[in-house]
Amino acid sequence: MFKNRPHTIISIYLNWYQCSLTSSQRSELSAASLHPGSRDPAPISPPQTSSGPRRTRWIAAIVGLVHFGPRLSPELPIMFILEEPYVSPQLRRAATRLGAPVLDNACARRELRGVQLVGDDDFARRYFEQDHPRLYTNSENALGWIRDHLAGSDLPAQIEVLKDKVRFRELLADLDPAYRFEEVRLGDLDAVDPTIFAGPFVAKPAVGFFSLGVQIVEDAADWPAAAERLRAAGERFRGLYPEAVLDLDRFVLEQVIEGDEFAVDAYYDGEGAVTIVNVLEHPFAHGADVSDRVYRVRPAVIERTHDVFVQHLDELGRRAGLRDVPIHVEFRIADDGTVRPIEANPMRFGGWCATDIASHGWGFCPYTAFLQGKRPDWRRLCEEQAGWTTALVVADLPADLDRTRVTAIDYDAFTARFSRPLELRRIEDPRQPVFAFLFVRVRDDELDQLDEILRADLTKYVRLA
Repeated sequence: MFKNRPHTIISIYLNWYQCSLTSSQRSELSAASLHPGSRDPAPISPPQTSSGPRRTRWIAAIVGLVHFGPRLSPELPIMFILEEPYVSPQLRRAATRLGAPVLDNACARRELRGVQLVGDDDFARRYFEQDHPRLYTNSENALGWIRDHLAGSDLPAQIEVLKDKVRFRELLADLDPAYRFEEVRLGDLDAVDPTIFAGPFVAKPAVGFFSLGVQIVEDAADWPAAAERLRAAGERFRGLYPEAVLDLDRFVLEQVIEGDEFAVDAYYDGEGAVTIVNVLEHPFAHGADVSDRVYRVRPAVIERTHDVFVQHLDELGRRAGLRDVPIHVEFRIADDGTVRPIEANPMRFGGWCATDIASHGWGFCPYTAFLQGKRPDWRRLCEEQAGWTTALVVADLPADLDRTRVTAIDYDAFTARFSRPLELRRIEDPRQPVFAFLFVRVRDDELDQLDEILRADLTKYVRLA
C-alpha cells in the first residue's frame, strides 16, 4: 500500500502525534521543524515520557523533511523590523527563536522578551555589513524607516516601484497594453471624466493598505458619490498609518479586473528565483464587495495556480530587480485564463496575521521558510491535506461604525458559527476596523460555512453604548 510513498507512513504517525498535543504545542512543533540540523529546536511539552525531549527533536526533523525540500542555503543572515498595528504570536516566536537582530522600537520592546534589540544606526550598519541579509517586516509602517536608514541599498527603490500602485502599473504596462489606469490627485476628483473607462472601474489610494478607501464604480453616474466617499475616507483614516503606507492625497483609477482573486505569499532568493510559500483564495460576497472577510487555502488552489503564479512573479522580480525579499502579491484569473496582477506589497507576506494560515493549513511557518531558505514540498502537502480547506475569517465592521462606542463583543457566539474553529485572535484596538481574526477548518463539502460568513452582518456580535 505504501510501497512508493514512504512519507505517507511518516505523515500518519506525525498526524497522530500532533493530535496528542495542544494547539499551542502543535504550533511549536511546526516552527521547530523548520531548522533541523542548524540548531536545537525550541523545546515543547510532549507527552510525559522519559524520551520525550529526544523524540520531539527527531520528530521535528522529520516534519521538516516531509514538508520541505532541501534548504537552499545553510547560513543566511537575517534581521527583523516589527511594527504596528499587529505582531502575531507566531512571528513573535520566530523572532525569539532565531536570535536575529531586531530593530529597537516601541513595538519590539512591547512585544518581545529576551531578544537582541538593536538601535537605528547599529541596525543599518549591520545590514550593510552582511551584504543583503534577509530582512522581514510584518508591517508597512516599517517602510519609512527603510527609506530613511537604508537609502544606500536597493530596497527603497524596489519598495517604491511596488508599493506605489501607479508606478507598479507603469512597470508592467507593456505586458498588458489594453489595460486602462489613471492617476488623480485628491483635489482633482471632481474633474475626472468617468466615461474614459468603458465599464466599471476601481478608485483606490495610490499607496494603500487593508482595502482602506477602495471604491468600485459600476457606472459613470456613480462617480460623484464615489468621489465624496474617497474624500470622507481621507478624513477618517488620515493619520492611522504613515504616509508611506497609506497616502490619501493621490489615487489610481483603473478598470475592474474580472475573475477569481488570489493572494500569493512568496520570496526571492539571492539569485532572484522565486519560491511560493502560500496561495490564498479570496472569495467575495458579490461583484461590488471589496472586503477582506475570508481567505482560504486548499490543495486545489495550489494545484491550479502555483506554476502560473511562479511565471508571473519571475517576470515581476526580473523587472524590479528583487533579491532576498518577501512579497505579497494579489492576482485575478479570468474565466479565459488571463492572469492580471492587482497590487504588490514588498518586505512582508499577508498583512496583519493572514500569512499565519500556512501553519494551520499546511503545518509550516512561512516566516522561517523565507528566513532560512526553505521550499515547501507542495506535492506532499497537497496529498496530505486533500479534502480539507483552512480559512482565515476577518471579523470586520462597517466603515461608518464608531468603534469607540463598542462596549462588548460576543466572541463565543462568533466562534460558534463554525464546526472546527482553530484559533481566535482578538483585536481590541478601537482604531482598527476589525474585532478578531479567526482560523477555521472545514471539509470541502462544508464550504457553505464560509459562504455564509461572507454575507453575514457581524454587528450582531457587538454591543454599543
